[in-house]
Amino acid sequence: MYYLQGHTMENIAHHLGISRSSISRLLAHARETGLVRISVAAAPGTRGTLAGQISEIFGVRTSVVPVREVDTEVNRLHNVALVAAERLVELMEPGATLGVAWGNTTSEVTRNLPRVHFPGSTVVQLNGAVNAAKSGLPYADSIMSQAAQAFGSRTVQFPVPAFFDYPDTRDAMWRERSIRSVLDTIDRADVALFGVGSLTGTLPSHVYSSGYLDPQEIAEAQADGVVGDVCTVLIREDGTTDLPLNKRASGPTPETLQKIPRRLLVVSGTGKALPLLGALRAKVATDLVLDDAAARALMDLVRQRAHHAKAQQARSRIAK
Repeated sequence: MYYLQGHTMENIAHHLGISRSSISRLLAHARETGLVRISVAAAPGTRGTLAGQISEIFGVRTSVVPVREVDTEVNRLHNVALVAAERLVELMEPGATLGVAWGNTTSEVTRNLPRVHFPGSTVVQLNGAVNAAKSGLPYADSIMSQAAQAFGSRTVQFPVPAFFDYPDTRDAMWRERSIRSVLDTIDRADVALFGVGSLTGTLPSHVYSSGYLDPQEIAEAQADGVVGDVCTVLIREDGTTDLPLNKRASGPTPETLQKIPRRLLVVSGTGKALPLLGALRAKVATDLVLDDAAARALMDLVRQRAHHAKAQQARSRIAK
C-alpha cells in the first residue's frame, strides 16, 4: 500500500485500524529485514560528472556519494557505506562467493547491509588478521559475521597473520592443506569487497594504527614510495607492489584480485585519495563507491600528475 499504491501512512492506518506509529514501525521493520529494498538507478548521461570522469579514466563503474562538508569523517564514512551496501547486494546472487577484506570501511559497509538471503552463498576472509600485539581475529570475525548474517552465507575464515615475520614461513603455510583450501576459495570468489588503507588520514587505517607493522617498517615502506595498501598488500602511487614487505603479506595481490569478476572498492575521505590512485592504477577494482570530496581530491591528483608529466616531457625535448 505504501510503496506500490502510493497511500500515505495516515490512510493505511485508517484502513487497517491501527495507529500511524505502528505503520511507521512496520515500514522500518520491512527495510531492516530486507522485505523491502530501495535502490537508486545510475542516472543516464553521466559524462562530464565526477563519476563519469573517473569511470572514463580508470574503467570502473563509479558512484559518487554527495556528503555535506560539515559532516564528520565518521558520518562521511557512514553515508558512503550505505550506498556501498546497496551496491554489494546488487553484485551478489545465490551460490556466489564473496571475499571480504577487513578494515574500518568494510566494517561499516557490512554493518549496514540489508538482510537479503542468497542461498548457497559463501563469505571468505581475503587476508589474515593476526598480529604480534593482539590476535585481530575478533575484529575480522565481526566483519565476516555481519556479511554472513545479512546474506545467510557460510563463512570461511583465514586464521593467519596479516604479515608473517619471514617470507619462508608464509610459503610453508601456503602449502598446508587447511590454508590451501582457503586460498582456493578466494581464487573461486565471484565478488570482492575491500577498501584502501592510507598511511595518513583523519581516520587512521587499522593496518597502521593497530600494531600490524612497527614504526621502522612503516618508515621503510614510505621511503620505498608506499602510499597505502589494498587488502594489506602495500602499494605505491603508480600501482606497483614489488616490495620486500609484500613477500610476508597474507592478502591477495592485485593479480589475484583481478581474477575475481566483480570487485567493489569503497573509499571515504580525502586522505584516501593517494592510495586510491595507486589502487586504480593497479586495476584492482571493477566498481567504486566514494564520497564527493574524495572524488574531487582524486581528480585533482590526476590533473597534477598529468601536468607534471607534460612539464617533464617539455624539459626533455628542450634538453635534446
